Amino acid sequence: MADVANGKQGRASPLELFDRIAAQGELVRSLKAGSAPQDEIASAVQMLLSLKMSYKAAMGEDYRADCPPGNPAPESDRGLGGAGAEEDFVDPWTVQTSSAKGIDYDKLIVRFGSSKIDKELVSRIERATGQRPHRFLRRGIFFSHRDMNQILDAYENKKPFYLYTGRGPSSEAMHVGHLIPFIFTKWLQDVFNVPLVIQMTDDEKYLWKDLTLDQAHGYAVENAKDIIACGFDGNKTFIFSDLDYMGSSPGFYKNVVKIQKHVTFNQVKGIFGFTDSDSIGKSSPPPAALPAGLNSFPQIFRGRTDIQCLIPCAIDQDPYFRMTRDVAPRIGYPKPALLHSTFFPALQGAQTKMSASDPNSSIFLTDTAKQIKTKVNKHAFSGGRDTVEEHRELGGNCDVDVSFMYLTFFLEDDDKLEQIRKDYTSGAMLTGELKKVLIEVLQPLIAEHQARRKEVTDEIVKEFMTPRPLSYDFQ
Repeated sequence: MADVANGKQGRASPLELFDRIAAQGELVRSLKAGSAPQDEIASAVQMLLSLKMSYKAAMGEDYRADCPPGNPAPESDRGLGGAGAEEDFVDPWTVQTSSAKGIDYDKLIVRFGSSKIDKELVSRIERATGQRPHRFLRRGIFFSHRDMNQILDAYENKKPFYLYTGRGPSSEAMHVGHLIPFIFTKWLQDVFNVPLVIQMTDDEKYLWKDLTLDQAHGYAVENAKDIIACGFDGNKTFIFSDLDYMGSSPGFYKNVVKIQKHVTFNQVKGIFGFTDSDSIGKSSPPPAALPAGLNSFPQIFRGRTDIQCLIPCAIDQDPYFRMTRDVAPRIGYPKPALLHSTFFPALQGAQTKMSASDPNSSIFLTDTAKQIKTKVNKHAFSGGRDTVEEHRELGGNCDVDVSFMYLTFFLEDDDKLEQIRKDYTSGAMLTGELKKVLIEVLQPLIAEHQARRKEVTDEIVKEFMTPRPLSYDFQ
């Protein structure tokens, strides 16, 4: 799966971005002229917008077709942003917004064509499982879905489904934002009592990053230890490295070929923005699309191909699975269902996600208690006022305060969270006091995770990553 902070747009020079924008614009025009499917056109347009936003970030001005880098725009045109300059942008590599509140997720639902997780759906999940909804559901952190009602229909009728999520191992140390899909997936596995497949896309990271094959595979193993430390049931969980599993599973490779046959190069370019200068390895449909094909895992599902997959993931990963959902019926598989989460913001603010490449934007799972305290106190963006007196009078803004945002992810007590919101908004609680609460939540959370991870031996990792039957009650 892609890491947002290190997309190829971020590594390109302004001139390369300028050329890519021109090429992508031509692609959009040709798709529209050829009456291409609407989702293919939409994906191409999204990539075009992403490139333009990256260009503006690099150059400080909007892209103009008649003004390559180095040729200044006419004075009268400077500072005139396009109509979409303030729009949010989300794709598998880039998350950008000008709003300190973060992405407008209601607009994103409309743009992506997904469905909102409303109170009715949350109540249905509660009735089906007999369990109180996870705080991520209660607070709208998982906010969007595709076909979750089909999953509940199956579950209520004693029919099977399985879970799939993944990790793109681009570094040895994961940060707390990486935990969000795994914390929620662990809860789903527990309450629905279903098998889980976790994919480590080390092959993709080798192609996209400046890594050797050994480094990419090593990161996959190290990241697997952090994932296992979340508490997954080893009898119901299979973790696999693409580099290991591809060669040992004929079914997996057959699905690669099937998807390659049914996805056009224009579609892949539109979704992922590939150009003629990208390696041909990148241009193949990514392996992240493959776990929706059940015969990729014959040891788990005993040859069945009619079992639907539920994928919890951040919404920036949705383009991968829109492609999968388009292809799946044509190759004989049910469309995967999805649950989308919001983004875990960087310490510096909600305009983007945490970045594994910037140690000060993230709380890493390897951080000490002292490092956590220092990072929160020094870098966490505040919604407080300039002076204590002004803050007491006017109160703080929880909508932009990163410490409060983090508490919505990790503080379990709804009543305490609401009291903190009221106190900070009224001015009764100061920014330093709010940060202290967050530090007191994060320090034991990270310490407990580190203790569990120390217990994950290489043998345990091997057990999780060995192809084998999983325990489940499917009929």
